[in-house]
This record gives sequence, C-alpha cells and structure tokens, in this order.
Amino acid sequence: MNPKMLDTVIVTINVPDQKILAGDLGTIVEVYTKPTLAYEVEFVNPNGTTRALLTLAPDQIRQLTASDVLTTRQMPLAV
Repeated sequence: MNPKMLDTVIVTINVPDQKILAGDLGTIVEVYTKPTLAYEVEFVNPNGTTRALLTLAPDQIRQLTASDVLTTRQMPLAV
C-alpha cells in the first residue's frame, strides 16, 4: 500500500470520540514522513463539511478495492 495525497481510503479502526467507525471513507489531505509515516485523513459529511480530521498510521487505513461496498448510516449510529 502506498497511498498518496487526495487518495480515498478506508479507516480500519473505530475512533468513537470522533464518531468514526472502521469502514468509513476518508481522503488523505497530508502525508507525514517524520518522525514516522502517517496520514492526515479528512472525513466529510454529505454536504461537504468536515466531520473529523485525524492523523492515522499506515496500519489504520487501507486503500479501496474492487470488492468494497460503499454504504451510509445516520450519525447517531456512529457512536
């Protein structure tokens, strides 16, 4: 996996305090290489506003595959 800026990725962990669940889609908005590799990932609402902005390690995200199914849920379910 070698994600880059503006790639859409899937988070692989739950971040309940940010209402982010494993499987949520985000966009890489920054790549950090020091002190270790990490990605700033933005999660947005349907209207385009930012829902969460998280710095995640490479093992906390994955790239989309042809077998992924995109879905939605209402925010109260994301706790």
